[in-house]
Amino acid sequence: MRIIFMGTPDFSVGTLEALLEAGHEIVLTVTQPDKPKGRGKSLQMTPVKEAALAHGLEVYQPRRVREPECIDYLRSFAPDLIVVVAFGQILPKELLEIPKYCCVNVHASLLPKYRGAAPIQWAVINGEAVSGVTTMRMDDGIDTGDMILKKEVALAPDETGGSLFERLSAAGASLCVETLQQIENGTAIYTPQDPDQATSTKMIKKQMGEIDFTKSALEIERLIRGLNPWPSAYTAWEDKTLKIWKASIIEDSDVTAKGIRPGEAGTVVQVSKDKLYVQTGRGFLSLEEVQLEGKKRMDTAAFLRGNSLEEGTRLGRA
Repeated sequence: MRIIFMGTPDFSVGTLEALLEAGHEIVLTVTQPDKPKGRGKSLQMTPVKEAALAHGLEVYQPRRVREPECIDYLRSFAPDLIVVVAFGQILPKELLEIPKYCCVNVHASLLPKYRGAAPIQWAVINGEAVSGVTTMRMDDGIDTGDMILKKEVALAPDETGGSLFERLSAAGASLCVETLQQIENGTAIYTPQDPDQATSTKMIKKQMGEIDFTKSALEIERLIRGLNPWPSAYTAWEDKTLKIWKASIIEDSDVTAKGIRPGEAGTVVQVSKDKLYVQTGRGFLSLEEVQLEGKKRMDTAAFLRGNSLEEGTRLGRA
């Protein structure tokens, strides 16, 4: 089929390449404009643009897809389908009506749960046992269109936002190919979403990563995994940012055996050559991988060899 592909981040690339491998004709790739990055503020291509150019595909980067000239340009390609994967802009009704069949979106959750932004990170932060991907026929709402296919993905106990991102990207790519086959041969079933079951997620912002040690060890450990690798969870030590990349919950049965004495939330309650235990609002955390501002990411043993951190130290900004 003749397809216009719309996507921007790494998550989208797998689907683009899967569609090409399945023999579909990508007549145009639409992605967000290049953005300045780094100290030199040089323009950096989106991952989808890089992949598209590597395959010799035409790339279009409109600032706003709802502009009449953009809609007219897309219409000129007479696509059978428009496939949208994490594009980053809301598509207007005029654009949704362009393709012969429909606009298909690959969404990284089991709709109608986790509509909106950042469903991957929130699945980890909220302690979901299962996540997945859904393909849907887009309408002019935000992730409200009729569902076509779903694929479940079980979360591992040590799942991070980054690892789930990669797994759902691969699942979404194969599911999209299967979805297009069903649309083409007329066997696709379009199931309306139950609005009573719908939940929405909010954007992930950097300040969300600041750890509130009055929360439970369970909540904090999930936050650390969910925000790994971006924007990362962090606290402060001696007026410097201390990122926490990995932590584990100390089970209640181990507290006495380890000789841990309770303290105020955010207090370092025990330090050894390779262990760093912190009191939370409920339970204790063992910090296992950290990164001090201006330094490399390292395990706790390496961190403690180069830094003197004593029991009773309070983490967090004053």
